[in-house]
Amino acid sequence: MDILGAALQDHFLNGTTETLWVHNSYGEEEVMPVDLFFREEKDMPGLELKALELCKGHVLDIGAGAGSHALILQGRKYKVTALDISTTAVAIMKQRGVDDAIEKNIFDLKAASYDTLLFMMNGIGITGTINGFKSFLNKAKTYIKPGGQLIFDSSDISYLYQEIQFPVNAYFGEVAFCYEYKQHRGNWFKWVYVDQATLLSIAKTSGWHCEIIMADEHDQYLAKLTLI
Repeated sequence: MDILGAALQDHFLNGTTETLWVHNSYGEEEVMPVDLFFREEKDMPGLELKALELCKGHVLDIGAGAGSHALILQGRKYKVTALDISTTAVAIMKQRGVDDAIEKNIFDLKAASYDTLLFMMNGIGITGTINGFKSFLNKAKTYIKPGGQLIFDSSDISYLYQEIQFPVNAYFGEVAFCYEYKQHRGNWFKWVYVDQATLLSIAKTSGWHCEIIMADEHDQYLAKLTLI
C-alpha cells in the first residue's frame, strides 16, 4: 500500500487528512504535516527558494511528491520533468497542472540529459546509505548535460546522538523510516542524511566540485555539485 500517497490524496481531495505518522530507527515516532507537500512559494523556507533560484535549463525534479516545486519552476517557464515512484503522487501532480510528471524510480532511469537534477526536502536521502550515495553520484554523471548540476539539501543529524550512542558499524546519518496512516503501516525504508564534511570528501573523490550554498540554524544546508 502506498501510505504516503493515500495521505496526499486525502489532502488533495478533501483539504484535510488524518495523522500521518513517521516511525524511525532512532527515537519516538513523529507527525508528518501533509500540507507541507502542497505549499505555495510564499510558504517555502529560504533554503528551498534559493535552490529553485539556482535551477537552470531542463530540470529533473526527483521525488517530486505533489509537485509544488515543479509547479513553481514551470510557472517560471522552465522545462521541468517531475519524477516520483508513487502512482498516486504522479496522478495528483498531473491534476495540479504539472505538464510532465512520470512514475519512475531514479535508479531505473536510463541515461538522459538534464541541466539540473533537483532533490528537495532531504530527497537525496533516497540513496539510502553512504555507499548508495557514492554510487548515485557516479550514476548521476550519465543524467546531466555538460555544465549540468546536482542541487539538493541535506542535514547533519549528529545532534540526535546526544542521548543515544553513535552507531558502531555504520555511518551515523543512515536511518530507517516507516509511514503509518489510518492504522496502516508501510514497509520500512532506508534513508541517509549526509553531513557537510562527509559530502565534501565524497564529492571530491567522486569527481564532483561541491559548493555549500547556504546553511540554516537547524543544521540543514543546500549544496550544488558540478562535474570537475
